[in-house]
Amino acid sequence: MRYIGALGARVICDNIPGLVSRQRQLCQRYPDIMRSVGEGAREWIRECQHQFRHHRWNCTTLDRDHTVFGRVMLRSSREAAFVYAISSAGVVHAITRACSQGELSVCSCDPYTRGRHHDQRGDFDWGGCSDNIHYGVRFAKAFVDAKEKRLKDARALMNLHNNRCGRTAVRRFLKLECKCHGVSGSCTLRTCWRALSDFRRTGDYLRRRYDGAVQVTATQDGANFTAARQGYRRATRTDLVYFDNSPDYCVLDKAAGSLGTAGRVCSKTSKGTDGCEIMCCGRGYDTTRVTRVTQCECKFHWCCAVRCKECRNTVDIHTCKAPKKAEWLDQT
Repeated sequence: MRYIGALGARVICDNIPGLVSRQRQLCQRYPDIMRSVGEGAREWIRECQHQFRHHRWNCTTLDRDHTVFGRVMLRSSREAAFVYAISSAGVVHAITRACSQGELSVCSCDPYTRGRHHDQRGDFDWGGCSDNIHYGVRFAKAFVDAKEKRLKDARALMNLHNNRCGRTAVRRFLKLECKCHGVSGSCTLRTCWRALSDFRRTGDYLRRRYDGAVQVTATQDGANFTAARQGYRRATRTDLVYFDNSPDYCVLDKAAGSLGTAGRVCSKTSKGTDGCEIMCCGRGYDTTRVTRVTQCECKFHWCCAVRCKECRNTVDIHTCKAPKKAEWLDQT
């Protein structure tokens, strides 16, 4: 049975596109963890698409990329920086959660949260099952960074930096949860444990890091970064960094990771990035009138049914026009 399991893991790992040798080795050695890595991938893609749902670039390309594990975004842009950070964070979050939930044989609750400790409310005892962020970070670093550590170039340095930002973002939002003991819950004694926050907090934080990302160039020895232009601020360990300016993402450009905005739904009244003027890049938009049927005026009838009326609501849906053919061909 162990032989069949090992053989199955080898076949599965050999057929995941984009993995480098070290990643395949880890995949074959820890097939149960790879299930968590896959969950992490789905989680960060959903989060990425949520964070950029009202923008020209909305992570849709990532959802259609079959090489998620060995993702390649050719342009060293601000968007690439975000993708590497959020994907690294997603792997940490998923593995950490799987450890604490008893889904993995190689890890469990955090073994370091033992004994007595204190916070601003006073002393408490470590207890319960603290999320094992140490193992999550350690495995994510070994797996996700493996591809970049082979290359030793400026882009690899950028990716490693942004990977680290993603891992530390998850750790940043660990929260302390406690249970009170004492007469009538007086909390004279507390038992506490560390727990992951919802991944949305990590996504919101990295989105703010994206907005304030720092454009850099690699130093001559290739070991560090310097500001891209004189007067630009230096990047810190918590900043996302990038080399290249972003394209406008208006038209299909596979090399830039852009599907364009043709057919995207936009808001006729908004002045923001989801507004038709910005989303459609000045090309204009088409309007389609649709009738939506929803349940309404629901009432509970004893016993035990809920009866609703059908309400019809007619709304206008605005979608961006496609670029002229000659303009589209110039970008492909």
